[in-house]
Amino acid sequence: MLTSSELKKIPIFSCLNDANLTWLSQQAADLHLEPGEYLIHEGEPTPFFVVMEGTTEVLKDVMGRQTEVSEHKPGDFFGELAILMATAAPASVRAKTACHLARLDPQHLQELIRRSPECSAVILQTLNERVQVVQKYMLNLPSSRVQIVGSKFDDDCREIRAFLSMNRIPYEWAERDHSAHRAPTDQACEVAGLSVVVDGSFCVSHPPTIRKVAEALGFQTAPHRQSYDVVIIGGGPAGLAAAVYGASEGLSVLLVERKAPGGQAGTSSRIENYLGFPNGISGDDLSQRAFRQAVKFGAEVVLTREVQEIIPHPDGAYTIGLDGSDRVATKTVILATGVAWRRLEADGVDRFIGRGVLYGAARTEAPTVAGKRVFIIGGGNSAGQAALFFADYASSVTILVRGEDLKHSMSQYLIDQLALAPGIRVEKETQVVSADGTDCLKAIETRKTGEPVNRRAADALFVMIGADAVTHWLPPQLQRENGYVRTGREVSDQPGWAADRAPFLLETNLPGFFCVGDIRCNSIKRVSSSVGEGSMAVAFVHQYLSLPSRARPIVRNQNVYATDL
Repeated sequence: MLTSSELKKIPIFSCLNDANLTWLSQQAADLHLEPGEYLIHEGEPTPFFVVMEGTTEVLKDVMGRQTEVSEHKPGDFFGELAILMATAAPASVRAKTACHLARLDPQHLQELIRRSPECSAVILQTLNERVQVVQKYMLNLPSSRVQIVGSKFDDDCREIRAFLSMNRIPYEWAERDHSAHRAPTDQACEVAGLSVVVDGSFCVSHPPTIRKVAEALGFQTAPHRQSYDVVIIGGGPAGLAAAVYGASEGLSVLLVERKAPGGQAGTSSRIENYLGFPNGISGDDLSQRAFRQAVKFGAEVVLTREVQEIIPHPDGAYTIGLDGSDRVATKTVILATGVAWRRLEADGVDRFIGRGVLYGAARTEAPTVAGKRVFIIGGGNSAGQAALFFADYASSVTILVRGEDLKHSMSQYLIDQLALAPGIRVEKETQVVSADGTDCLKAIETRKTGEPVNRRAADALFVMIGADAVTHWLPPQLQRENGYVRTGREVSDQPGWAADRAPFLLETNLPGFFCVGDIRCNSIKRVSSSVGEGSMAVAFVHQYLSLPSRARPIVRNQNVYATDL
């Protein structure tokens, strides 16, 4: 416990009388930290701190990199800016050396200001100075870390932009045909196609790929270990939840994601019915928070890598084969790969994929549809969220729905918002029958039930007509139904289950192999459900690892293969 005499030695408190010093000593927490321990994480609420002994460092996340911007030494205080301006912490603070600090809750800081005009003057003067420092600091920051010059019809260009956006890396993109003068001057980047420069100096070798860009930005793209307690395949909400809970509970965790954290949910412009976010949260914001949380607890998250094979062994362990020949061993597997958008069966559509026709609707497409005529096919929540987002950029947005209404496929809050949006039109009982154009999409033909075909000008067509499970690459003995992986009771009475126990709720017919999220047979296709399943799977992993013996055959009959693929 802090004493009045200790507090009296700190400059900001030296003006307090004995009564206020006694009050303060009763309210202040007495903190002792080791080097590297965090006091504040950027973006979170913060108390008020006063450094008694030691040095803390202020760390700012600058475009995906944590950078030290200042220090606090004995006698310094911090936290008042966020408290008095009712904002989140603008930076992180951690102990640089062994530290002794006093901590006041926000209400106690406000009471201190009320009790002591002298303290109030010092605090408010410091607040004013810090606001000016922040202003100068922000003016000197670059607006982006990555410069891209390439065509909007280039698939690699689109994928790199989506990767940067989902990882919250600011970038500047220019159309090569329209902004040739903005191309990089580095000779290594003087190519006719796509060019990418990172941090103003490093030119990504030609041809640029997501992995090359990720490595240039410092993301982990390869495993650091040879074996793990659990390997999680897929970095959507289910996979990220499993990584957070697995790592926080002491398991060695490897998560492998072939693009960026978030999956399809990461492309959602705003999720408004997720518990705890009354004002909604974008998919990439939710994903990035979960990604940082997983890494904080010690999970390895490997991006831009794809799992190409899973080899089960008789002793119950697994070998995971990644593209590029890397292999790791694991005691358990959690499959969380999600699903792939279903293809649209309409004449000419395949000709324009990436040239006006896109599956899904990433937020990075906003600049490409500015002032354009946009059509969205689909009646689910993803289609509704995309329409509301693109309506702020496009000249018109039209949702085409095969069914008679949206009530059976879309949440009511989205239906209500679409009805109030002046730039959005919903056409029911309507199908796209063809797409037309020269180098890119220029028109589509639609047919409404009972009416003739209607040709209409179109600049962009986003297809969101459901999704399919892509599981052909999984072990052949893994039981599936229409491609979706069976778990729990669905496999307990099926041939192939050889363990002397019933499978856990999310366990497949391969012991120690779990499946969560949209790829699981009969799962509920909601973000919250996927997060719940990911966290539940870790509990089952713990139970599996605690079994007295796991050395059992994987299958009784090697001729039993996946059904109904």
